[in-house]
Amino acid sequence: MKHFPIFLALEGRRIVLSGGGDAALAKLRLLLKTRGHITVFARSPAPEIETWATEGRLTLARRAFGPGDALCAALFYAADENPVEDARTSALARADGALVNIVDNLADSQFITPAIVDRDPVTIAIGTEGAAPVLARAIKADLEARLPATLGTLARIGKAFRKVADILPMGRRRRDFWADFYFSAGPRAMDQGGEDGVRQTLDTLLAHHLATPEREGHVAFVGAGPGDPELLTLKARKALDAADVVIHDRLVTPEILELARREATLIDAGKEGFGPSMSQDEINQLIIRHAAKGAQVVRLKGGDPTVFGRLDEEIEAVQGAGISWHVVPGITAASASVASIGQSLTKRGRNASVRLLTGHDMKGFADHDWRTLARPGEVAAIYMGKKSARFIQGRLIMHGAERTTPITLVENASRPDQRVLSTTLEQLPLDLANAGATGPALMLFGLAPRAAQAALFDNAEQELA
Repeated sequence: MKHFPIFLALEGRRIVLSGGGDAALAKLRLLLKTRGHITVFARSPAPEIETWATEGRLTLARRAFGPGDALCAALFYAADENPVEDARTSALARADGALVNIVDNLADSQFITPAIVDRDPVTIAIGTEGAAPVLARAIKADLEARLPATLGTLARIGKAFRKVADILPMGRRRRDFWADFYFSAGPRAMDQGGEDGVRQTLDTLLAHHLATPEREGHVAFVGAGPGDPELLTLKARKALDAADVVIHDRLVTPEILELARREATLIDAGKEGFGPSMSQDEINQLIIRHAAKGAQVVRLKGGDPTVFGRLDEEIEAVQGAGISWHVVPGITAASASVASIGQSLTKRGRNASVRLLTGHDMKGFADHDWRTLARPGEVAAIYMGKKSARFIQGRLIMHGAERTTPITLVENASRPDQRVLSTTLEQLPLDLANAGATGPALMLFGLAPRAAQAALFDNAEQELA
């Protein structure tokens, strides 16, 4: 992040602009929405600028910008659309102590003006650091269409009511009141009774929330999916939006954690096979301790919490403590991995069932029905199998599996750094060692990438070597 987004208080402060053409007009249409004192320096100002000056909306100086003209200014815009003149005026403004923006010159600007969705006092700023202005405009257009025109009115009325609402205790109770107002009661009142109806609704709503006991703690066991934030379910997003505490494992990506509320407490309870980790009992107690204090807790697990996630142990602990809970399933790594190689887990005429196996359990390498799995045509998705690859190979070959059986290992499935290793049962340990895979990986036994997908891996140099 090269540009840190902030909202600058401009009421009563100077904003200075040099220029009188189209670039100046574009900036001024936005700046005139502020409560700053705007001064424009232009030898030949556009008619609109002259009109704004006549109306008293800005001060117009019909001359070139000079030394000292930006003294005490918060912002300066160089908008003469001439590189030499813009360089001159911006140097003078910097000397005067103003923050400088040069129109269409990102490299030499000290700040940038984002695309803005205006629902005053609700303001949404969209920036791409100059990389993709067309994308910023598209996002702005989408948000303009989504946000009701009355949103600003609701926010203005709500702002005036904030001191009254401060009678509610800080935290969950106050957040519930405002969520109820902005997303339910407020819009409904606006539709039915306009601004007067909204004001009456605030009083009624406050009395209701004061009389309602605070919500008890609750635990949501949520699947974070394989890593791509776009593969989160809508229910998972809602749970993260409501969470006071998020207790996550090591497979949950930073991009998904970014979706939690800023005020939420994030706790890493990562467990790693054959390595140091928080014990399951410690995790259980951590969940219970926060929920017992009234927190809405999300226990966030990579993939699907019902697949090798020790979900039953955590549910039993929470239930034993008398705390309510629910489960939000997620896309498991097997689904993401098999999709990435263009195959399916089951196929008519090949296999009518698929096994989900773990490479190790609490006692070490996990044992399974190797004789059945070794039969031709069988398919299995093996989780946590990297360190047990040689053990798996030995067991399968011992029970008659063909050495040429295809095996595909997908590392970081669905993520930008996804890599795919296509090998055979015979070559598995050697190829895996040479690959140096360090991320979470799933082993697809009995499946090779579809030919078209394999070509894509080669072209993008994604295949492990």
